[in-house]
Amino acid sequence: MSGSPAMAAAPAGRPQRADDAGPPPHDIMERAAQWYALLVSGEASAAERAQWQAWLASHPHHRRAWAYVESVSQRVLAPLQNSPDPRLLADRMRAVDARTRARRRALAAIGALAGTGLLGWAGWSRTPLGGLMASWTADYRAGVGDIRAFTLQDGSRIWLNAASAADVDMDGGLRRVVLAAGEILVSTRHGDPRPFVVDTPQGRLRALGTRFTVRREPGRTFLAVYEGAVEIRTAGNATAGVIPAGRQARFGPDRIDAAAPVDPAREAWARGELIAWDLSLAEIVDELGRYYPGHISLAPDVAQRRVFGTFPLRDVDGALAMLAEAASVRLRRPLPWWISIEARPAAVPPRS
Repeated sequence: MSGSPAMAAAPAGRPQRADDAGPPPHDIMERAAQWYALLVSGEASAAERAQWQAWLASHPHHRRAWAYVESVSQRVLAPLQNSPDPRLLADRMRAVDARTRARRRALAAIGALAGTGLLGWAGWSRTPLGGLMASWTADYRAGVGDIRAFTLQDGSRIWLNAASAADVDMDGGLRRVVLAAGEILVSTRHGDPRPFVVDTPQGRLRALGTRFTVRREPGRTFLAVYEGAVEIRTAGNATAGVIPAGRQARFGPDRIDAAAPVDPAREAWARGELIAWDLSLAEIVDELGRYYPGHISLAPDVAQRRVFGTFPLRDVDGALAMLAEAASVRLRRPLPWWISIEARPAAVPPRS
């Protein structure tokens, strides 16, 4: 496996500076994906491998981009370790596009890597889903690209969005849901006198005969109320407020932001749809990324293009094809699990 990048030690390079913080730029991420495709193909020459080493050592952005590409590949290919016939999954990946089908040695190298155990726990824990590992023992879970509905003991209904998890306790004086990760849609059952609450790290939401969504965001909780009302009490117990139907708000541990009109399309994910009404391409790609196990890369020069339409969340490839037409962009796949969205090349005028 000398041709595998995972078997080559990355150079230590120079120490990281404070101004190196933040995600690597789009073009560097794309270059890292191109290097990975070349190195796993087994076709890289000694000179190319030396060039990769030099590129990797030249800037912390390069090393972070490379680590991210590796982590995505590990996350996507981890099922190979437990597959009864890894060749079946490799064949499925090989069919992603014509260029990948032609690179049989690349996928053979990847399949061999899976057998070594290198694509395991350590790599998975560095991915964006690393936070979900603590939620694997939750009562209710939905994986990447999965939307699931459940009926609780009291007859209430919950829907879990992709990459979400929740614990439920119906045995005490409360009907309590703890949102461990992601997003949940709740439709409470009337007739049970016990309060129905949803807990997040930022506080507690008490349903007042209602249908609402709750979403965990970095350091914040998002609430949208479609029926009834929801009372918010922050973790710091400093503020409390009631959000009525037709309003939405975000809150942290010590304060609740001003409520705004609810977006009726916000709960469409429970039906497997993403409704875009004048959304930016960046907003849509960010949401579609919750349903795609690999990586969707968006060029910054097209990120703010406005989009209208309805896109299927259970068919990300189909949604991206529709998005390419709606936003006049093109899709590339430098790796089977890496989709790049870029501006379409300018049309060449016909010769006179």
